Amino acid sequence: MTEVGARWTAEQVMTLAPDAASGRAGSKLAGPDRWPESGSGEGAVWGLCRGSGSKPYQTVVDLGGDGEPGFKCSCPSRKFPCKHALGLLLLWTGNQAGADGQAPPEWAGKWLEGRRERAARKAAGSHGRSRNGDGAAADGSAGADTAGVGRPADPEAARRRAERRIGRIAAGAAELEERLADLLRGGLAEADRHGRTAWEETAARMVDAQAPGLAARIRDLGALPASAAGGRTEGPGGGWPGRLLSECALLHLLNRGFLALESLPEPLAATVRTRVGLTVDSSELLADETARARDEWLVLAQRDTDEGRLTARRTWLYGRATERPALLLSFAPSGRRHEVSLPVGSSVDAELAYHPGARPLRAALGERYGSASPGCAPPGGTVTDALAGYGAALCDDPWLEAWPSVLTDVVPIAEKDGSIVQLADAAGDFALPVAPGTSPGALWRLMAVSGGHPVTVFGECGHRGFAPYTVWNSEDGGTAVEAVQL
Repeated sequence: MTEVGARWTAEQVMTLAPDAASGRAGSKLAGPDRWPESGSGEGAVWGLCRGSGSKPYQTVVDLGGDGEPGFKCSCPSRKFPCKHALGLLLLWTGNQAGADGQAPPEWAGKWLEGRRERAARKAAGSHGRSRNGDGAAADGSAGADTAGVGRPADPEAARRRAERRIGRIAAGAAELEERLADLLRGGLAEADRHGRTAWEETAARMVDAQAPGLAARIRDLGALPASAAGGRTEGPGGGWPGRLLSECALLHLLNRGFLALESLPEPLAATVRTRVGLTVDSSELLADETARARDEWLVLAQRDTDEGRLTARRTWLYGRATERPALLLSFAPSGRRHEVSLPVGSSVDAELAYHPGARPLRAALGERYGSASPGCAPPGGTVTDALAGYGAALCDDPWLEAWPSVLTDVVPIAEKDGSIVQLADAAGDFALPVAPGTSPGALWRLMAVSGGHPVTVFGECGHRGFAPYTVWNSEDGGTAVEAVQL
């Protein structure tokens, strides 16, 4: 009996999601309480998932071995893989999908046998085909093959899939342009009368077009009119209509950029592809030796956020030789340890590969040389330097919300009620507002470390202000000696 190969990571599973909504839905199904039966073996994972009906959904994933993974589920979803397949894989990554080394049940084994026979015939040069032109399984099942984790077994098939997806996204972007034009003709001030229903419908259309980046931006637009409640005012123009106008303009710019993708310089084209939801697998990046950069990386900050049954971890680094920031993003089932765990304030000798873009920031962590060692405070600049850095990054990526920055010799400025509202240069000539949403606990820790004296602070500088993540204290105005995560 063949054992299942190397267990995938949650991040690898999430790269298979057809859109962000499917990924979130799949993460909610990654608990053993939803799977009364599950198991793995012979290169596959299978299980029965409780749904709204009387019968559980039968879900099976062929892990693909040296080829491409395949999926089959008895649910009516037309997405490949569906949320049940994603949930099953996440359950398996957390070592909760029953025992390994089992023989698949009859319903799973029959499909696996048929799929592998078709693959063998194709490899032998047979005229038999395992997929039709739309990506549906030839046996009429709800399952479908998709791009594998890492390198694809069939580059030509992967190219055709990529072309089909780009075509769907282009059609979605064209439709979105028409909807934005209708919105402007009707007047932005009337956008709050229909609630969020119209926005959610449009976002769902972008999900169908396999453009999760566009869908996420549309949902953000739908939340802006709600800011009128309670007399809140946001953005230019003294209220939400002004903010909505600027966000619609950015969305229009993204649509036009994607529709004219072939005419853009490659770095900007890569940024546009990423913004609409087309990403590159980390293993593919690291496979390119010329793209890997080895450096001594200072670990500036690390933050975890809950996303259903998954925890997303963001780790910010700074290369001492390359003088470049980097952001690592990983996922793990809630309650499970992340593969990447670097102590804040430490230094690590490692290789990174940046995701493509006009202003590369997100990176994949490659080989590490030795363990983490004590680090030091990163070099930084003034408040005006941080603003200039964000402005320069915006020139390359107009959709950028914030850019990592290190402020040296800044002092937290508090209101009469004790709340911190600004970070000011020691001379008091310039200051940055603290970004909304920063937790009071983080601000109190910042004030406690500072004690009214200048400190070094790392965070993100953006159009909403500065979000502080880490502070380094100092001894009598000397060199910063300790990193305190906020």
